[in-house]
Amino acid sequence: MKNDLLKEITPLTNSDCFTIFSRTKTEFDFPLHYHEEFEINLIINAKGAKRIIGDHIGEIDELELVLVGPNLPHCWTTHQCKNNIISEITIQFHKDLIDEKFLRRNQLFFIKEMFEKAKQGILFSNFTINLVQKRIIELANKKGFLSVLELMSILHVLSTSNDMQLLSGATFSNINKSYNSRRVEKVIDYLNQHFDKQISLATVANLANMTEVSFSRFFKQHTGNSFIDNLLEIRLGQASRLLIDTHLPISQIAFNCGFNNISNFNRIFKKKKGCTPKAFREDYANINRVFI
Repeated sequence: MKNDLLKEITPLTNSDCFTIFSRTKTEFDFPLHYHEEFEINLIINAKGAKRIIGDHIGEIDELELVLVGPNLPHCWTTHQCKNNIISEITIQFHKDLIDEKFLRRNQLFFIKEMFEKAKQGILFSNFTINLVQKRIIELANKKGFLSVLELMSILHVLSTSNDMQLLSGATFSNINKSYNSRRVEKVIDYLNQHFDKQISLATVANLANMTEVSFSRFFKQHTGNSFIDNLLEIRLGQASRLLIDTHLPISQIAFNCGFNNISNFNRIFKKKKGCTPKAFREDYANINRVFI
């Protein structure tokens, strides 16, 4: 899908650390797009609008703060927003704003982790927004070195938030996570290669040369999710891409992605994505999209 979307050429130059622009609008009209820079987007008074980040679609509240990673498709649509005075502040900064060697320092651990998570898009809670909203608004008034220091400080506050919500699926976003375990990575690779087939716990436990009980505990310790949840994430990511990129019947997509029946697929998809596969496809079809 990404190769068919609008690639935004941002106003950020190679000579600048970041760019910030603020605007008041009556509706959202910028199409689904992506760009190489990180983006922080603060939106105020747009309750009922809809965010699209990767394969995530969700309705927003009065306050919205999202960090979008490089090359992740995103946009906001007016949807059911009735407010005609919407405030939006966007900060864009280079993906190499902080040198990779510098990011590996202990003091920047949380920012490094946040940048990795931003590849899927991060939604911050109202509590976190209240911590940085005024500072983001006032950032445009700061100049030179002090403005960079303030941006770094804002990033630090965001990175230490304990209520981040990841938006797009890792599979959809083509993210290869490192789990510091060859056994886990071997199993994840197997799941990515065989997600369309029925896979039992016994099969992957045997692949890792462990008992089922030991493997389940070991796998969750390294990934944060159970074997079943990881498999479902992979399947749903593949299904989301097929719903967007193809005209295949939903029943065929369910079968192609390893679900044994359409009812089970619909139920799990709605539970994880907040809408049915049909509604998800229709939402994407109705997005203001510019193709290149």
